[in-house]
Amino acid sequence: MNIQEYFARISYNASHQDADLQTLTVVFQHHIRAIPFENLSMHCGETIELDLQSTYDKIVRKNRGGWCLESNHLLFWALQELGYDVCLLGGNSYEPAERAYCAELNHILLKVVIQGNSYIVDAGFGGAYQAWQPLMLISGKDQPQIPGIFRFTEDNGTWYFEKVKRKHYIPEQSVPLTDTPEPGNIRKIYTFTLEPRQINDFQELNMYLQVSPDTILQKKSICTLQTTEGLYALVGWTFTEIKYNYREDEDLVQITTLTDEEVEKTLKDKFHITLENKLVP
Repeated sequence: MNIQEYFARISYNASHQDADLQTLTVVFQHHIRAIPFENLSMHCGETIELDLQSTYDKIVRKNRGGWCLESNHLLFWALQELGYDVCLLGGNSYEPAERAYCAELNHILLKVVIQGNSYIVDAGFGGAYQAWQPLMLISGKDQPQIPGIFRFTEDNGTWYFEKVKRKHYIPEQSVPLTDTPEPGNIRKIYTFTLEPRQINDFQELNMYLQVSPDTILQKKSICTLQTTEGLYALVGWTFTEIKYNYREDEDLVQITTLTDEEVEKTLKDKFHITLENKLVP
């Protein structure tokens, strides 16, 4: 594994002499705009190995994306290579249908400490809940970014991560969008603690997510990528393009239903992914 090869994969060619916040932010933004959040392997009959070399080969050499366990593990390695004080944390994502947080760990995120300040760095949530910059680990403070306002609250050692949702503007209301937010509406994302984790703590989760028929990852093929203006999302045959703050406090959402042939072309054109095996959306 080679950090220069990783930099080429994320199109990063600036200086990285200092393990500071500015470098962290730029590397992170290149990462989320180059590496899609995707679970396509599960829908192509491929097994996902939770092993750094396998993840590196898949994402860096085969130009693929990955889900949180892969994308954040790769970013963890890269930040270590750059000299950052970084550790893995485990999270429990919020299940809107259940109106509850998942009982078991089902997410991985990173904590980076710079000059005594702690930041949460998470390249693996994807979609509209993906932050675009490292977030200061501070309770109760609104942290506005282009995707929206993020915040953490801490209660007795448990941290809660949330986002303030914006209104959606859908031209001609072509497709009804579920979960349409009201302004100021809070979307719970996940909880976590600051207990440091090892990647092997997630091996069981990695296997479970690939075999359990109950998870959203089994039910839907997902590929999302952050852009300079918003994001692309391909879920099944539905392609959504979001532009943040298209109008004041309103995101533009354009939704298209694709054919099988268009799915393949969209993966190539928008996400720069060419699959080795046949995708069953």
